[in-house]
Amino acid sequence: MATSSAASIFFYDIPSKLPIICWSPNLWKIRYALNFKGIPYTTVWVEYPDVEAKCKELGGAPTTTKPDGSGRPHYTLPMIYDQSTGAVITDSMNIVTYLDATYPSLPRLMPPNTAGLQHAFDAAANALMTPIYPYVLPGAYKILNPRSAEYFGRTRKAKWGKPLEELTPRGAADEIEWKKLKDGFGKLDQWIRVNGDGGKGKYLMGETVSYADLWIGSFLQSLKLILPERWDDVKTWHEGRWAGLLKDLEMYETGRQN
Repeated sequence: MATSSAASIFFYDIPSKLPIICWSPNLWKIRYALNFKGIPYTTVWVEYPDVEAKCKELGGAPTTTKPDGSGRPHYTLPMIYDQSTGAVITDSMNIVTYLDATYPSLPRLMPPNTAGLQHAFDAAANALMTPIYPYVLPGAYKILNPRSAEYFGRTRKAKWGKPLEELTPRGAADEIEWKKLKDGFGKLDQWIRVNGDGGKGKYLMGETVSYADLWIGSFLQSLKLILPERWDDVKTWHEGRWAGLLKDLEMYETGRQN
């Protein structure tokens, strides 16, 4: 197994125009994970139109098929290249699994015997987050650099069937869809509470931060950065749990970047 001192990881991320450049929830998952484990890394910024070419150049596997129904491979970030092992890994869960397996002496993202539960959480929580996309996708479009914004707007219009400017719910629809998102976070709140005495659990595994908490934090971080006016509402939900979680995770927002 590799050691932390031997680590030389390149982390491929998509930039924005924000002061805090990282914005995507899927990419925050890996930034949090690397910082949590204390692995030094170098961020390589890749604009959206260049993602496929960069993945092919390094040998990164496609993560899904293109949404146009063609069945062609679709390449996405996050991706890491670990110089110490030669491994190139794509997909958030694959990367987290790799980091724990390759650097087991560092803090575990998935504590022993919990990998199955973490995978189940990932699948279930993804479904709960579905209502967030009509809000964060139009917001993301506005904060991307021009080349990425053009690609992002064009490809998301093809997927959703309308321009991103028309995707955000308005009026009564906004009330309904925003409540769906709040209810989704409410389910996460319930899962966390059952792990604490008297329903006062702090993290999904009680008092231990794990990948699941970083996962939740990644969506909160993205929403806070992209839609700060909506964050003012979210941070009051569920007795302020989500503002508290981001505060707890502040120590993992930055790390040993080369």
